[in-house]
Amino acid sequence: MKKVTGVLRLLRLHQYVKNLFVFLPIFFGMKFLNLHVFLKTTLAFSCFSLIASAVYVFNDIHDIEEDKKHPKKMVRPLASGQVSKVEAYVLLSILLVLGGGVAALWLPIEFIWVLFFYILLNVLYTLRLKHLAILDITVIAFGFVLRLFAGSVAGEVVLSHWIILMTFLLALFLALAKRRDDFLMYMADGKVLRKSIEGYNLTFIDTTMSIMAAVIIVAYVLYTVSPEVTRRFQTQNLYFTTFFVILGVLRFMQITFVKEESGSPTKILLRDRPLQMIVVGWLILFGMIIYR
Repeated sequence: MKKVTGVLRLLRLHQYVKNLFVFLPIFFGMKFLNLHVFLKTTLAFSCFSLIASAVYVFNDIHDIEEDKKHPKKMVRPLASGQVSKVEAYVLLSILLVLGGGVAALWLPIEFIWVLFFYILLNVLYTLRLKHLAILDITVIAFGFVLRLFAGSVAGEVVLSHWIILMTFLLALFLALAKRRDDFLMYMADGKVLRKSIEGYNLTFIDTTMSIMAAVIIVAYVLYTVSPEVTRRFQTQNLYFTTFFVILGVLRFMQITFVKEESGSPTKILLRDRPLQMIVVGWLILFGMIIYR
């Protein structure tokens, strides 16, 4: 039973929340209620999740020695010895074959290319890019953009430059919060747990997060009132959803700066009830406006 639990933890199922970005193109493209498109996008979500788990397994195999020294990551299945390296390699192979095979059979070839670039980007990140300050968080942000492209080609929806831009900005904001948590641990014990952390300090991270928060809100406001968007959705009421975006950004900054619990944005979303209510409120209001 412990082995099964270890394997499930190695897959990082809670991180699948990130892959919900695959559904955004059909949501904004007003095809969310189209059953055929929804099922095809759900398949894309499943394949992307399997490949994402393969990437996590590869990362844990590569970082096993570093994770053993990390105060939080030392309990990971590989670092703690709950799952062996051989078992991890077998799991990695199964995930790649299953995710790639299903995608090759039922999804467009463009989706395979998106998966390929996602794998390549993350392999480079694990081997080198995560050690380079600023570039490390940029790669994380591009990973979210690739999720958009995955949903776009699966649902046959043309991506708006607005959704690409705002997704990138939001992901960059969340990645900075994660680095802030790493830096706080570095300040606490003086151990360099991540090489890129030497390229950051608290002033830089806090200032940059504040700038990013302002840019995200302004970009979203411009999006809701832009002639292109109001014409496409045939409504001028999207600006009402801005209130939820502002509240969401403020709540996350409160968690980051006041509670200092920004180590895992995914877990924050899964555990923080106010943030969940804000996200659900935004989805309902936005959906009511464009699907009326």
